[in-house]
Amino acid sequence: MPDFCINQTIMTEGNKKILVIGAGGQIGLELTETLRKRYNPNQVVATDIRDVPSLMGLGPFEKLDVMNREAVYDIIRRHGITDIYHLAAVLSATGESNPAFAWELNMNGLLYVLDACKDLGVKKLFWPSSIAVFGPTTPRHNTPQETVMAPNTVYGISKLAGELWCSYYHQKYGVDVRSIRYPGLIGYKSLPGGGTTDYAVDIYHKALQTQQFSCFLGPENALPMMYMPDAIRATLSLMDAPAERISIRTSYNLGGISFNPAQIAESIKRHIPSFEISYNPDPLRQQIANSWPASIDDSKATEDWDWEAEYDLDGMTADMLQNLTLLQSV
Repeated sequence: MPDFCINQTIMTEGNKKILVIGAGGQIGLELTETLRKRYNPNQVVATDIRDVPSLMGLGPFEKLDVMNREAVYDIIRRHGITDIYHLAAVLSATGESNPAFAWELNMNGLLYVLDACKDLGVKKLFWPSSIAVFGPTTPRHNTPQETVMAPNTVYGISKLAGELWCSYYHQKYGVDVRSIRYPGLIGYKSLPGGGTTDYAVDIYHKALQTQQFSCFLGPENALPMMYMPDAIRATLSLMDAPAERISIRTSYNLGGISFNPAQIAESIKRHIPSFEISYNPDPLRQQIANSWPASIDDSKATEDWDWEAEYDLDGMTADMLQNLTLLQSV
């Protein structure tokens, strides 16, 4: 791991004050926990639109609606925020049920945060993009960093527009904004939240609970995925990298593991031989999945900030099942 990723200077930097917006989501929960272990917990202000009991009492927590521009500015001023992780968003499948709201939250929330960074001198901003920025005309295999991008979901459209706004604010105002195009993310600390790749989280829960799973995608639908520890490590590595090493100010491609539902089922069966999977494709999510890449070229992230995934499919499966079993036994 490069020395700029985690070093003693960063670990003891007492003047850093971090704001996590959307701390109760799939990424936010684990990112907030990791940041509070890495720094003094009082340096990490967790916020969400609703109470998040697991984050309350372990460090500063406030309810925040990112659509309230004045509230965003107020919390940054009051806490002297230097770094922001803006994670609040409506995900792919959920967004298609209310596209106007998804656009409003995903777009205006980002613009309020970008403006706050510009106006209040926030040093760094992380904002997640997604493989949803690609579309049915994008090369599906080993999708390059720079390629055709014509998303056909409101989530993808908002993420693509957001990438361009991030680049604009960096060029025009010098905002040090950094971004990753996350693949599907899999973790054991939170339940599925309305995304097209959520089957790859739910399947582990069902494998332990009932040994049966009905999948809303077809068996051969390969999609790029990533285990949450890799995603958190990538996020912090990107934020730790010196500014001169960041050459992409839209969003970096990030790859981890590419697999289809049949392959993840086989990986689970190596641990739970009685597990059975059936397929009942949901037309909406099947259509979305068909428009996304099957694998990602993330060589630019490797070149710029030494990215490399640690988990393969079987390693992730073993760790997921072990941790979910421990959680269910508590």
